Amino acid sequence: MSYRADKIMALSGKNLDNKTLKGLQNYFKRVLKNGMHGLCFSPYEEGQEPGNQLSEEQIRRRLTILKPYTKWVRSFSCTEGNELIPVIAKEMGMKTLVGAWLGNDAEINKKEIEGLKNLANKGCVDIAAVGNEVMYRGDLTEEELLAFIKDVKNNLTQVPVGYVDAYYEFTKRPKITEACDVILANCYPYWEGCSIEYSLIYMKDMFHQAMKAAKGKKVIITETGWPSQGEGLSGAMPSTENAMKYFINTQLWSKEDNIDIFYFSSFDESWKVGAEGDVGAYWGLWDKNEKPKFYSTPIVFKNKKLFV
Repeated sequence: MSYRADKIMALSGKNLDNKTLKGLQNYFKRVLKNGMHGLCFSPYEEGQEPGNQLSEEQIRRRLTILKPYTKWVRSFSCTEGNELIPVIAKEMGMKTLVGAWLGNDAEINKKEIEGLKNLANKGCVDIAAVGNEVMYRGDLTEEELLAFIKDVKNNLTQVPVGYVDAYYEFTKRPKITEACDVILANCYPYWEGCSIEYSLIYMKDMFHQAMKAAKGKKVIITETGWPSQGEGLSGAMPSTENAMKYFINTQLWSKEDNIDIFYFSSFDESWKVGAEGDVGAYWGLWDKNEKPKFYSTPIVFKNKKLFV
């Protein structure tokens, strides 16, 4: 094998192609058990969607499932019950990246920003995210977003403040990058049609583009993941095996290179089908019924835990 081929192989992560499905499942379980930096929290139960009120019970139940596996949890909104997520997470000893969801509704934006400030002033926010992919969607102008970021920074002097968007937006919009204390970059090889074989190399390149734009500021990957079902996109194919491979290589890289990554996502959510197509419902590590997707559920037999 040539030096270049060896180099590509090393950058591509762990070679998992020779593993059986059972072997891949066992490897996945070991990596999951070792824990991860962060998880994006999926709060909506089957039949729910944004606009529905979340209950304390469902948030507490789902955070209890995730707690053994992650140090941080990321929330996306500060209204409709989402404001309970960082409060409960902090009770459980987890760190929080808390987002205010901004869109084209001025009244909702105001409530979200006030909610983020209130949570931070209560000590429930470790990193504040002012908006998620607002520039990508075109919901606000750059000046409007910068005003929100400035407002939050003026009020939260002890909390790092950033903005979440696709990694390339921080190169295209230097004023926003300059305004942020921390760069919060979403990196999805899947959504750019990259095949699973080169997905880790592709994500590393995305990360380094954000690093270059950041000019020394900390860069956190706030979303990355791979769907387990649905229609493919160019060379990117959803499958159980590919989802496990992507998770394993992402987490190994996160630990080896000390990269802070929030994996997307915790639970499958059916409501996302409308926005993202059929793959939208299958990004979770747990399914919509809160059961592990990639290995069997444990049972207890004669005081020993077995997987079936």
